[in-house]
Amino acid sequence: MPELPEVETTKRAIAVFEGQVLKKIEVHNPNLRWAVDCKTIKTINEAKILSITRRAKYILIQLKNYCLIIHLGMTGTMRILPIESNATRKHDHVVFYFAKHKLIFNDARRFGSLHITKSPSNHFLLSALGPEPNQSDFNADFLYQKIKTSNTHTKSFLMNQKNVVGIGNIYACEILFAAGISPRRKIKYLTKKDCRAVVDQTHRIINLAIEKGGTTLQDFYAPDGNKGYFKIELNVYGREHQECRNCQNPIKRIIQNQRSTFFCKKCQN
Repeated sequence: MPELPEVETTKRAIAVFEGQVLKKIEVHNPNLRWAVDCKTIKTINEAKILSITRRAKYILIQLKNYCLIIHLGMTGTMRILPIESNATRKHDHVVFYFAKHKLIFNDARRFGSLHITKSPSNHFLLSALGPEPNQSDFNADFLYQKIKTSNTHTKSFLMNQKNVVGIGNIYACEILFAAGISPRRKIKYLTKKDCRAVVDQTHRIINLAIEKGGTTLQDFYAPDGNKGYFKIELNVYGREHQECRNCQNPIKRIIQNQRSTFFCKKCQN
């Protein structure tokens, strides 16, 4: 599933459309995770794009009267083609037309979504989100106060978008390994020093992953077709039974909340 670095990579790639006129939007399949509001979408013609930003794992395309909110879901990707290209792929669900190019949203499993709203900050997908993981408001003091009433495990806490946004399974495993904290520890037992380590490693890893273009494991590619190269930086995720790069003990895999968790029993406590 595309996590924050992958979504940020996508957002940066499609930022070339800022200031351009969105000629029209064609919805080939409205049956995504939530049904697309095709009636309102059809009213979007010759609309200038004022900005393209990201909030958590959502891409926000701001027009004069509306904001388009795009979520890539589990397998969603966007690609840019010349306007004259007839190349299509199975699962091309939405096409955004510009003067010289078109932007295509493809999603094999249809867990992604396209919403249109006049007030993105009040939209149900965005209104209750936590801070960005690579911004200053996600800091040790914030985390230490936030965890006091939580009875969940550290990894589950980091993946809860109400606590901090954009961290999925891959980066949660990598952050906790780098911080030396077991994913099975109850978050409320972390010390202030532990919280500082989690925050510092979150900032470092998320920013490094963005710099590397994200992590390509199965489905994610940037809109220009390039793969993300953070995969070569992974220390624990997907490395079950392989030697820990720090201590040479085998990496262990367990299941938490129906998701695979990878960690080193010796390095993380």
